[in-house]
Amino acid sequence: MDGAPPPASPAGLSAYVAVSQLLGLTLLATTGAWLGRYRGGVAWHSPLQFNVHPLCMVLGMVFLQGDALLVYRVFRHEAKRPTKVLHALLHGLALVIALVGIVAVFESHRSKGIPDMYSLHSWCGMATFVLYLLQWLLGCGFFLLPGASFSLSSRYKPQHIFFGIALFALSIAACLLGITEMLLFNIRDSYSHFVPEGVLANTLGVLLVVFGLVVGYVLTRDDWKRPPLAEELALSMDFKTLTEGESPGGGSQ
Repeated sequence: MDGAPPPASPAGLSAYVAVSQLLGLTLLATTGAWLGRYRGGVAWHSPLQFNVHPLCMVLGMVFLQGDALLVYRVFRHEAKRPTKVLHALLHGLALVIALVGIVAVFESHRSKGIPDMYSLHSWCGMATFVLYLLQWLLGCGFFLLPGASFSLSSRYKPQHIFFGIALFALSIAACLLGITEMLLFNIRDSYSHFVPEGVLANTLGVLLVVFGLVVGYVLTRDDWKRPPLAEELALSMDFKTLTEGESPGGGSQ
């Protein structure tokens, strides 16, 4: 009925989403504390330019990407089109921020004479970014562009969902590799003595894993998935009628 309050969220969903946001903000604060206290801070045209890279990757490829994935759980009863647009915008913003981080590390390496793309972290990180960009472009093409085929969109949707979660996990894995690499470069001799910087960076790694687990749990709970609205069910029924020759009442044409 018009004016009726929207259905309540499933029990526990709001609490898990709130925990994910608290963890995400803690991730950013911990990254800032590490870079500010032990690595000299962040600046672009200076020897500190490299520090832009981990900050942007945690912000873009982890926090914002995780929030983009949660859009369909948080906005459960809003119209599908605006929800899709918000989903795409958050992923797009994550890509832009990650690109800034990539440019920062390449420029920093060039100014210091350090070779590029030789480590496992750089291989995994670059592959994840390129696949993430491809995933975003395909998602916009299949689900947002006017005239996109409903048939193709429906068939691509399972792959889009799978690779969305997989790329989120790969992003966290690449960050963990980067943290370890950065620690071994900077405090190799003292890392094994539980120095404060090593403990703080390890804590950041644990927080990344926990954030990923919480987001992954929310995404994989079947009873927390976004229920289809009436107009979406009608569209699905019309498509089934056209492709399978079934009438809305279930009889054959």
